[in-house]
Amino acid sequence: MTEQEMFKLVDQIRETAFATHRFFGPGHFEKVYENALVNRLTKAGFELKQQVSISVQDEDGTLVGEYIADLIVKDELILELKACECLTQAHECQIMGYLRATKYRHGLLINFGSRKFEIKKFIL
Repeated sequence: MTEQEMFKLVDQIRETAFATHRFFGPGHFEKVYENALVNRLTKAGFELKQQVSISVQDEDGTLVGEYIADLIVKDELILELKACECLTQAHECQIMGYLRATKYRHGLLINFGSRKFEIKKFIL
């Protein structure tokens, strides 16, 4: 996927996530926002996977852990969703860890839990 295509994809997801936040507002569990976003993105024709297992390996290939990514869109972009008061550095470290542990270069961190919609893009 070209950078221009990625920017277009991110814009479409941002608009869909913002509309989801505007409709539901803060106060729901993360899973509610995740399912709503999956519903809206699927209806819009996006190919996505939900709750994807990510293996973390040591430099010799030994499996040392596993993460669960909330969503992967078009097998190109990891979405990590939150429903908290505000995003923290720990949340940013989490998505960067996902990117380092996978073949993916691009990630979005989206917070539905605050009154003000928060979204951050990360590139490895």
